[in-house]
Amino acid sequence: MSRFRTYDNSARSRAAAETRRRILDTARELLLEGGYHAMSVAQLAAAARVSPQTVYNAVGGKGEVVKAVYDLLLAGDESPVPMSERPEFLAMAQAPDREGFGRAYAAFSASIHSRVGPLLGVLLAEGAGSDATLKEFVATIDRERLTGNTHAIGLLERSHGLPAGRAAADLVDEVWTLTAPEVFDRLVRRRGWSTGRYGAWLADALAAACTRTAEPERRGL
Repeated sequence: MSRFRTYDNSARSRAAAETRRRILDTARELLLEGGYHAMSVAQLAAAARVSPQTVYNAVGGKGEVVKAVYDLLLAGDESPVPMSERPEFLAMAQAPDREGFGRAYAAFSASIHSRVGPLLGVLLAEGAGSDATLKEFVATIDRERLTGNTHAIGLLERSHGLPAGRAAADLVDEVWTLTAPEVFDRLVRRRGWSTGRYGAWLADALAAACTRTAEPERRGL
């Protein structure tokens, strides 16, 4: 009776994951040191001690590398679980009221900016110029942030309701602006604020946004 031996490729999978992580860690260092325009796939491959083809196979081209580095810093891992489904996000629903929710959301957002802020500061400071790949990256993270803000306001609405007269879309626009990486970069990198001071400011701002009711329309003006 013949027997089939199951092939165990776990060692190969681990090696591939380790190679990918080394490429991403190296890319993060290169981006922070020299910026987006100074990094090439060939330079990255040499620094990570792999071939350029390995970079393409493990991650992709330059645009995919930058996005993968950003995603890794954003989440802290490479798990496919969306941020809006993670325990730290869902825990915001346990806040006692809208003000508490706003402050919890500020802490959540500030922790993300502490990880991705330095990278985005470098990328945004340089500007996309004529680079279509960088332009697409900026547009993509803007869309993703808007989606994340929409999930957060949806969670607020389900857990505590929205402030009287406030439309969800308007509140999303407000928190999308307040939590923008450009704001973090202006205050922390360009104005020298500590991340703690930024977090305290954002907590007050989001608490106000999540509790402020709509002002009655002023007729005749």
